Amino acid sequence: MIQLDAVQTIAFGGLTLFAGYALCRAIPVLRRYNLPEPVVGGLLVALLVWWAHARGTTLFELDTSLKVPLMVAFFTTLGMNASLRLLRISGRQVMVFLLLAGGFAVVQNLVGISVAWLFDLHPMFGVLAGSATLTGGPATGMAFAPLFEKAGLHGAETLAITAAMAGIICGGVVGGPAITVLMRRFNIKGPAAAGADGSGEADESINVRFANESAREFDALKSIVVLLMAMWLGAWVSQSFENIGLTLPSYIGAMLVGAVVRNIDDYTGLFKLSVATTDLIGNICLALFLAVALMDLRLWELAGMGLPLVVNLVIQVVLVALFAVPIYYIMGRDYDAAVMGGGFIGFMLGTTANAMAVMRRLVQRYGVAPRAFLVAPLVGAFFIDFVNALIITGFINFWPR
Repeated sequence: MIQLDAVQTIAFGGLTLFAGYALCRAIPVLRRYNLPEPVVGGLLVALLVWWAHARGTTLFELDTSLKVPLMVAFFTTLGMNASLRLLRISGRQVMVFLLLAGGFAVVQNLVGISVAWLFDLHPMFGVLAGSATLTGGPATGMAFAPLFEKAGLHGAETLAITAAMAGIICGGVVGGPAITVLMRRFNIKGPAAAGADGSGEADESINVRFANESAREFDALKSIVVLLMAMWLGAWVSQSFENIGLTLPSYIGAMLVGAVVRNIDDYTGLFKLSVATTDLIGNICLALFLAVALMDLRLWELAGMGLPLVVNLVIQVVLVALFAVPIYYIMGRDYDAAVMGGGFIGFMLGTTANAMAVMRRLVQRYGVAPRAFLVAPLVGAFFIDFVNALIITGFINFWPR
């Protein structure tokens, strides 16, 4: 058995991450359904570990002590990019869309708990297989897994990644066809369809171009230092929550501090933080966190949960596809509203990348939808994570066991 220390474990995670990139480039179906490269690489290692375990062999022992700091860093960058100024751009539409997404996240948990009750499972199975992994994706599911373990749900990490992966696949498969059916049913016509490109207009304005290497280095250093300070202060905030008896994931305090820093910076220009740089740092931390977390999965703990997972997923997919109709009506009963429905299906069953991919396929066929590409990414990439964290926390703390 090979024993790896913390740095070696991160290095191994990096190699696993690049293996995931190689597999996604080599296997078209992985790209088509937007499976995250860290998840693909990490699951490959987890499957090898499962194969060895079945034969009574332990391949390696990992030191995952850096996993939590990487996870906290990623969620802190989400907070640092959650600017209230963004709400002023089509603010009413963003708020309505966010309320619809938050409400549906609650429905996901209630459906999951009902399935858990049907199969005589712990009720938190339903929350973990609900909004924690479907709306939240792999990162949120893995981040909350320790709290679900404390609540009595065993094998939470393995269940989280399995449910998240299944949701991502379904979101990629269902989104486009569901909205195509909706558009035909309501006779919705888009602008010129052929060759239209609506993928990048909405958020190019936040990209910062640096004139030289020294400016880029200084900007990256500034973002990293502010990120570390937010994590430091956030640890105190999280401890305060714990002292009053609230069960919260370790990243909540840092995420809240990050959001405060971002909005102070927006109004004062104190730090002049670059969204692009912060986003890059967060994505790197997320990739390494997921790779390391998945390498340490115990897939054999899933025994007996296969059927409840499938039943839950089928119900969730049907409900989110049907909910595209209310999305269409409430968001304006026009072509942009229909495209938003595709984005809604994408990020309520996996990731914002899923949502963007679904919407891009629609606009390539039916024409540009600028309002959809403004509203859906803002909700899916920034604000729903805050709302979903509160929803999951509420279910963990207050749902009767």
